[in-house]
Amino acid sequence: MKNDHLVKLRSTVWEVLTIGLLFVGLWACTTQAGPKSEKEGEPTVSIPGTPVDAVVLKPSEVSEAIDINATLVANQEVQIVSEMTRKIVSVPVREGSTVKKGTLLFKLDNADLQAQLEKFRQQEKLTVLNEQRLKDLLAHDAVAQQDYDDASTQLKVLQAQIQELLVAIDKTNITAPFDGQIGMINVHPGSIVSTNTILTNIEDNRLIKVEFSVPEKYAALVSTGTEIIFTTAATNKTYKAKIAAVGGRLNENTRSLLVRAITPNVDGDLFPGQSARVSLKFNSSSDALSVSANALMASSTGYTLFVAHDGIARAVPVQIGQRNASSVQIVSGLQKGDTVITSNLLRLAPGTPISFASIK
Repeated sequence: MKNDHLVKLRSTVWEVLTIGLLFVGLWACTTQAGPKSEKEGEPTVSIPGTPVDAVVLKPSEVSEAIDINATLVANQEVQIVSEMTRKIVSVPVREGSTVKKGTLLFKLDNADLQAQLEKFRQQEKLTVLNEQRLKDLLAHDAVAQQDYDDASTQLKVLQAQIQELLVAIDKTNITAPFDGQIGMINVHPGSIVSTNTILTNIEDNRLIKVEFSVPEKYAALVSTGTEIIFTTAATNKTYKAKIAAVGGRLNENTRSLLVRAITPNVDGDLFPGQSARVSLKFNSSSDALSVSANALMASSTGYTLFVAHDGIARAVPVQIGQRNASSVQIVSGLQKGDTVITSNLLRLAPGTPISFASIK
């Protein structure tokens, strides 16, 4: 019996030892496979910041610009017409040719006027002789004063008629009123023209006028001598012009101010009647801070920008000034050197960690 009891005791001790060894082995495996405790000094995993694009603010030139449709006009332009109804004798110029002031353009028939002029010339000779004879007789008291006065008056009237006839003859020679280019000729020799017949037109295109209307908002900002730039659909060139005249009042229908600028037509590639696009700049500032308009966030209380500071995003309220399609001027709230976030704005909130994808 003692032996049986001893055997059972030994069996129980071995079972206890076996179970203890199993617990020790499991604890050792768990300790080796599991994460290290903070006491062992393992670093924690950090969360990456939101990637953003940003720009460092620098002073730049800012101005309010508007684009306006304009029309090109010749420096001088007139329609050539006759001052009397007569037949065309000759047209000594060609269409499209360039002429000087005083060049004969059209010759009208003046044969009857020339014949009448010759008649008056002959009468003048006889009247002059008669006036001189009576003057000598009057000096010797051989003729009455009345007779001499009649002869003198008759001579003066005849000379006035001759002068009037010379003016009419001069009108039969139609000449260029200024240097310019002849347009299309509408009549030919043998045509009977009247005062309503447009013979041709002449244009002075050495200078070109640029006419446009400025909205009422900017009317007080336009002044003579200001330089403007404009473009046309015909070329890829940019032209410069100076404002030469400003209208004295606004158009009551459009509430706009008529403005006229002038530019030299050096290359001859500007034509009257062309459309143009004028760019005007107002309220220019050479030391202003401006950001992309996409970075600006509007709210009921104003405008806000996100600024990068120590790796996080900060919301900064700002006041804006002039703006265009791509940028906006910051009047207050930012300073030179601030880093403004320009992308991923919807994922940001004040205090959000950030990382720079690009920075300019």
